[in-house]
Amino acid sequence: MVSNDRVLEDPHEYRGFVLNVASVALPHAVGTQATIDREENKNMATGLTKTALTRQLAEKLQLTNKQAASFLDLLAETAIKETKKNGVFVIPGIGRLVKAERKARIGRNPQTGEAIKIKAKTVVKFRVAKAAKDTIAPPKK
Repeated sequence: MVSNDRVLEDPHEYRGFVLNVASVALPHAVGTQATIDREENKNMATGLTKTALTRQLAEKLQLTNKQAASFLDLLAETAIKETKKNGVFVIPGIGRLVKAERKARIGRNPQTGEAIKIKAKTVVKFRVAKAAKDTIAPPKK
């Protein structure tokens, strides 16, 4: 490599910066994508996994992990069935799942600006209970 009529001693050096090839994750190398994903997600909040929630429930309620897991599965299954059937499922103190119908409307293609028709569809929304919302993010005074 030649830079400003000077031959670079190190082929990885460029304009005063040295590229450390060993620290660069290459996509074809084994396991590097997972490493990149973990490093990129370090700043993201990590949530409670289903396994961790199951263990916490089992410990608090003095159940086995299997019983706690089956409780969570039953809760999810019931929530889905009730929301589909009645349009709403309430978890007291947390919130409610609500089935809503969206009307057909005219939208815009953001690339071309062309008007397009958007079909009517059914969506599911989760509305957080006031008590939970105020506890998690207290209103400013």
